[in-house]
Amino acid sequence: MSVAHHQPTPWELTRHDVGLGMAQLPAHASVPRWALDDSYEAPFWSVTRTTDELSVICAWDALPGTVTGVGPFTAFSIDGPLDHSLIGVLAGLLAPLAEADISVLAESTFDTDWILVPTLQADLAVQTWIAAGHLVTSEESR
Repeated sequence: MSVAHHQPTPWELTRHDVGLGMAQLPAHASVPRWALDDSYEAPFWSVTRTTDELSVICAWDALPGTVTGVGPFTAFSIDGPLDHSLIGVLAGLLAPLAEADISVLAESTFDTDWILVPTLQADLAVQTWIAAGHLVTSEESR
């Protein structure tokens, strides 16, 4: 029995200019002011609490040196809004990056998915996605 090969859906992504970082705080910490500072124009920020930690994604420049943090990351958003019934969106975009040894942070919002890659690998991520048939445009060209 032969298995038909499914051609992955080509996606359109936007590359955002502002570098992002992620900080880890204690689980019951209050959301710090620097995480919500509007003077840093970030395309995306997120605060997530679990039973083990409070994670903050915000502008790289907003992270104080007193917290445990990683970055900088370049953010890519999938042009949406995306239908909530879609299957395999992230899988189709992350598999080529995994094959190219590019680590990611993935976050979902109501309208779309965000993929954060280490800034030093952002150009390679763009090349990898284009080679896989996806379209990547820069924020400034929109």
